[in-house]
Amino acid sequence: MDIGGTKTAAALVDRSGEILARAAAPTPGREGAAAILATAAGLVRDLSADAQGVTVRALGIGSAGVIDPLAGRVVGSTDVLAGWTGTPIVDRLATLTGLPASVINDVHAHALGEAAYGAAQGFSTVLVVGVGTGVGGAFVEDGRVRPGAHSAAGHVGHLSSVYAGSLPCSCGRVGHLEAIASGPGLHAEYQRRSGEHVADFRAVVALAAGGDAHALDVVELGGAAVGTVVGGLVNVLDPHAVVIGGGVAGAGDRWWDALRRAVRRDVMPSLADTPILISTLGGDAPLLGAAALAWQGDGLTSPATIPDPEVIS
Repeated sequence: MDIGGTKTAAALVDRSGEILARAAAPTPGREGAAAILATAAGLVRDLSADAQGVTVRALGIGSAGVIDPLAGRVVGSTDVLAGWTGTPIVDRLATLTGLPASVINDVHAHALGEAAYGAAQGFSTVLVVGVGTGVGGAFVEDGRVRPGAHSAAGHVGHLSSVYAGSLPCSCGRVGHLEAIASGPGLHAEYQRRSGEHVADFRAVVALAAGGDAHALDVVELGGAAVGTVVGGLVNVLDPHAVVIGGGVAGAGDRWWDALRRAVRRDVMPSLADTPILISTLGGDAPLLGAAALAWQGDGLTSPATIPDPEVIS
């Protein structure tokens, strides 16, 4: 299960990571926690009902917001999901679905998916960084995400960046990586430099492909900004590998070349061979990470019973 701000997705995933079936529905974010959970439970019920010859064993959840995985609760959330903060996701969805449940943050689920089934398979420690509308990340060690003391580890976008100057960040501070390296940040930077209005960062990438000088510079800037922070994190964490994904990572070779140059420039010599890998799972990474989380859980020795629809509703 992947509960996002606009869409909730679910999939039946076997132990090998194969997706057997999937379903999705708009997240009723403005309607409050009860509606969000009811939508999620409905997807579980629908997939389970259609799963001929398949035993549904457990429910793994990746959710938007700051998630305490031990308590199974939302610690903090934006107002995109009204009333989400404080929601005991695990208890509520276990009751609604009859399945043993576990939950982590959606970005952490993305990282776990890449570590379990994607580009980072086989590495003991992995730093995963996603660059899209925001910039997030996670550190996975021996197949488990390290959430941090306050369940907020991985906010890569809120590290200071020499490229951001005094630009305002979405968190309310200034000078953070997300302000300059995210899709919206690079879109805004192009408009500042060129004085021209374009639709979004995809339009900037298209202009760069056509040789627009400002667009080329902005794409390279984005890669360099991310690479500088990744190089610093490699020095701190010494992972066996780094995986980079997200929509901005599709900006092309110029972005990737700038990122790799920045990493090489900033890492210590002994860490220069750390692999920098491209995410392979795309949008399925959070679902597969949530599935990996479920397979890690206890209580999988006997199948659970899906309650009647009347119980769920």
